[in-house]
Amino acid sequence: MLHFELVTPEKLLRSEEVYQVVVPGTEGDFGVLEGHAPVMSTIRDGNLAIYKADKAEPELVPIRGGFAEVSASGLTVLAEQAG
Repeated sequence: MLHFELVTPEKLLRSEEVYQVVVPGTEGDFGVLEGHAPVMSTIRDGNLAIYKADKAEPELVPIRGGFAEVSASGLTVLAEQAG
């Protein structure tokens, strides 16, 4: 499972284990699974698609601007606004 955190300037909105997250990157959407190579990307306004399990329907969370960072500890999305 992938450790996922969604953070805004106000607070930590989510911290959970998920199967996959699809992030709206400024250069295109990209999916992050457990074991993804480290990467940092700016994000555009759009929806995070959060998959709790393989082949599950995604939960869509609208976000505005910010950064996504994939590291050994998981995915952190630092969004200007979310929800």
